[in-house]
Amino acid sequence: MIVEIPDPEVILAVVLPVFVGLFSLFVYLRIRQISAFNSQNKVDSDRLEFYERQLIDMKIRLDAIDLENLSVPTVESSKDFVRFEEKIRDKEEVPVAPQRPISHPAQARRTPNMGFDNVVEAVLGLITDKSMTSRDIQVTLGRSREHVSRTMKKLFEDGLVERNTTTKPFSYSITEKGRQRIGIGGSGTVQMAPEVV
Repeated sequence: MIVEIPDPEVILAVVLPVFVGLFSLFVYLRIRQISAFNSQNKVDSDRLEFYERQLIDMKIRLDAIDLENLSVPTVESSKDFVRFEEKIRDKEEVPVAPQRPISHPAQARRTPNMGFDNVVEAVLGLITDKSMTSRDIQVTLGRSREHVSRTMKKLFEDGLVERNTTTKPFSYSITEKGRQRIGIGGSGTVQMAPEVV
């Protein structure tokens, strides 16, 4: 029995399309896998960004609550707590005037109208101990985003604050010139004007 071997052109014409098809299938699956991975990364990054914004908002709210509760006395020991309870029991109940209802939650934190110098001093006082973002300052002062942005830009241009551009959103901290503006020296002590005799 004689087996006839086809010409090399015929073999090549049959085998080459099979390999081209397999290679095309491999490339297609690889591209599809990469695009699915990228779309999943985009979904994950969007989700992470959403949660990061939520955490930042919660941090700002907690900082605002901490600032409101600074005057609350701390109780060191159980004896102090007992004395504190006795003082509360001994005090007469003072009638409290009814408060007018607050129509918007931001009005509860809003500071009264103040001039530019008062806003500058309030902002510089806020960032004396730690740096804050403009959103932190906005929530604490109860001002609009545009107002706070303009104020921080002016303070930065005047050299009263320094801007940390490595973080997003930018954080601001007070400079030595800013400390002098509100009367705090480099060591954190209040500087008194020299007496004139």
